[in-house]
Amino acid sequence: MDKNLILSHERLDDLQNGYFLIQNPEKFCFGMDAVLLAGFSTIKPGERVLDMGTGTGIIPLLLAAQSQGRHFTGLEIQEECAKMAKRSVLYNHLEEKIQIVHGDIREAAQLFGAASFHAVTCNPPYMIDQHGLQNPHMPKAIARHEILCSLEDVVSQASRVLVSGGRFYMVHRPFRLAEIMCVLVKYRLEPKRMQLVYPYIDREPNMVLLEARKGGNSRIQVERPLIVYESPGVYTRDVLERYHMV
Repeated sequence: MDKNLILSHERLDDLQNGYFLIQNPEKFCFGMDAVLLAGFSTIKPGERVLDMGTGTGIIPLLLAAQSQGRHFTGLEIQEECAKMAKRSVLYNHLEEKIQIVHGDIREAAQLFGAASFHAVTCNPPYMIDQHGLQNPHMPKAIARHEILCSLEDVVSQASRVLVSGGRFYMVHRPFRLAEIMCVLVKYRLEPKRMQLVYPYIDREPNMVLLEARKGGNSRIQVERPLIVYESPGVYTRDVLERYHMV
């Protein structure tokens, strides 16, 4: 493995699945939402997968390790993140399985063509302009706020690049759930599975995991809640399994 791929201000994180991820701790690093989304996504053998807004490539690396998908593409608009993701792919010798593309989510169908993927994943910006404080550090602000793309941009492009019957997986915030459902249905992505994520059993949910199917029938399965912590700093068994720690 080539240590020269890691710059002096970066660190190498062991993903505990045989792969490693290069990150810059001074910029935006992946969080639990990415891990939970990868664990929630079902990728079938031989499928082609697109991760929109891939950041440093965490979701393609997780999916490559846990599934038998044929090929994974990560699309990222921030050049620095895209370059870091490409170096992680090289570090793990996954050039034939993972491709990182520097480009705009809003141009996904133009970049890849219609009906190019069996599954699409996305951990999109959660906040619209009036929600939350925009981080003055631009890479983090872009990751958290709808600065460069909106929810509708994400969903409309996912629908276009998916084959008929293809699946869209997304993690988002429950306070936008009504809006999310409306936008999904508008673009013929029928919600099929949903799981709410709670920080503690007695708290309100702070994440929602969704699967939608292109052209699917109207019927949704609500899975049992996912509780993150048993007590402060102590993960539940469900979360430890997602992190491959049990």
